Amino acid sequence: MNKIQRILLLEPASENRKAGFTLVEILLVVAILGILSGVAVISLKGRTKSASISATRTSIKAIQTAIDTYEVDNGAYPASLQGLLTKTSENNWNGPYLKDGRTPKDAWGTEFGYSLKGDSYEIRSAGPDTQMGSSDDITN
Repeated sequence: MNKIQRILLLEPASENRKAGFTLVEILLVVAILGILSGVAVISLKGRTKSASISATRTSIKAIQTAIDTYEVDNGAYPASLQGLLTKTSENNWNGPYLKDGRTPKDAWGTEFGYSLKGDSYEIRSAGPDTQMGSSDDITN
């Protein structure tokens, strides 16, 4: 069989040659994958805290919307976040105002703090240290 026939028929150039990867090639690929995964882990490590803070801010905004809707319906802010879930003496209560009928928790699993301040209110998350009143608290 001549050279042109071998190329057209896609036959191997030599009958003794075997296809496959060598041990060196496999080790090189494994080393490259290890380096890439190490770089990925290092670059993503600091992102979890900022993602948790962002999720908590989103939850605070959802609670604000529920409180504002309650105020539009009833003419006053609720005395507690529980007022968004269960009716007490309000005439125009159209709740529950929070999804799933329960108060949401922040990204660290702690309940939000709520306090009335005159004609406004404050919603507070304890933040990453889960201690209310510390410097890492997140508020509206």
